[in-house]
Amino acid sequence: MTSIPLAVDLDGTLILTDTLHESAIRALRSHPLMALRIPAWLAKGKAYLKARLAALTEFDAASLPYNQALIDWLTTQRQQGRHLILCTASDKSMADAVATHLGLFDEVLASDGQHNLSARNKAAALELRFGRQGFDYAGNSHDDVHVWQKARQAIVVNAPASVERQARACCQIEAVFVPQPLSSAPLPRVLRLHQWMKNLLLFIAPLAAHQIPDPGTGSAMLLGFLAFSLCASAVYVMNDLFDLDSDRHHPRKRLRPFASGQVPVAKGVMLVPLLMLNAVLFALPIGPVFTGWLLFYFVLTCAYSWGLKRLMLVDCLVLAMLYTLRIIAGAGAAGIPLSFWLLAFAVFLFLSLAFVKRYAELIVQADAGKEKAHGRGYLISDAPLVQSLGITSGYAAVVVLALYLNSDAVLKLYQSPTIMWCAVPVMLFWVSWIWMKAHRGQMHDDPLLFALRDRASLLSGLAFALVLAAASRGWVW
Repeated sequence: MTSIPLAVDLDGTLILTDTLHESAIRALRSHPLMALRIPAWLAKGKAYLKARLAALTEFDAASLPYNQALIDWLTTQRQQGRHLILCTASDKSMADAVATHLGLFDEVLASDGQHNLSARNKAAALELRFGRQGFDYAGNSHDDVHVWQKARQAIVVNAPASVERQARACCQIEAVFVPQPLSSAPLPRVLRLHQWMKNLLLFIAPLAAHQIPDPGTGSAMLLGFLAFSLCASAVYVMNDLFDLDSDRHHPRKRLRPFASGQVPVAKGVMLVPLLMLNAVLFALPIGPVFTGWLLFYFVLTCAYSWGLKRLMLVDCLVLAMLYTLRIIAGAGAAGIPLSFWLLAFAVFLFLSLAFVKRYAELIVQADAGKEKAHGRGYLISDAPLVQSLGITSGYAAVVVLALYLNSDAVLKLYQSPTIMWCAVPVMLFWVSWIWMKAHRGQMHDDPLLFALRDRASLLSGLAFALVLAAASRGWVW
């Protein structure tokens, strides 16, 4: 046991994220006009900026990604009678909330709106409070080297090798907490590469029109796929940043790279414009029509992330539109007119899938004992109504398909239009199957990804494709 006080840093040490960066993101999400004043606040000093951001947004200390290994060690130190101080450059309101939540610290030293307690300022404050080498310090960054120069011993937490070397050159090392190993490569999970499969919807319009693309059209469709994929990744990164609090309250989404602290939120902020810039560069050679739809898709997704996702029913309508926009953009890239029947079928089908997504989330939240979906406009008690709306929308899509089969357009595209009627029971089965799985709590957060991994869904897709091929080529039974 030691009587030497132990000061502990917050950002990157006690928690696996940065409170300033998260505060800025929350401000941009909840108060975008107020967030435009960030440069003016910063001109008055970082401490003033931190105080204004902290006052502008809500902060839930309980949901933060904590460094559990360090907390366990600190708990042992406290049980041995050691005096613990939370010493951070974060705003004092946030530091106090963390200290209250953990119940580990005897006192809190933090930025107060006028003095930014970082680097040399933090070192001076601790030296004034405890004397030179009268304290030990746990930190993780190059700024903490200034503090270790005044400390007796260093506790190095989640630090790069260069920071650990500097710490060893300053003082004796009491303990080292190495960064937690990542469960999988974070970049594919950050970009959601598996979600790029959704952009195959771009090819639906030319396939439905039975237009086999020439090399020029094929190149345009490939560029369009890459453009939409990069744009979608930019949107997913932005959405994950805006959804940090909601994701941390979700049993599965809390493991996402930003929510769990595996990837710093600052890297996500830099990724969004970089991905979007490359998406536009891929889109421009295709033409203004496709580029316009791509930008409209991005603007609509921004509106969804900023607030539409929190509006009951509107969120599902927007999700359906975002799926349908991929089909519209694909028609624009191929230079073909969009079929009214295809558009109507897509809207109802994707609306049903949007309701599936929301219903599945409500079931998960209900199992967790929640009464309301965090960050959404739904109560858990809304689940039966959401289910009814989704099933109705799915069957409406099947009705549109049946009406299409009785139209003159079928006679122009299919040699044996009668065979096309076999597609109706296939669709009826699949819509019913999707909702049955959702009702049993076996649905993934994303129904389209579920369909790509579900054997019954894949067999239904194969059956649907065979029916189309048979009707198109005039195959007989």
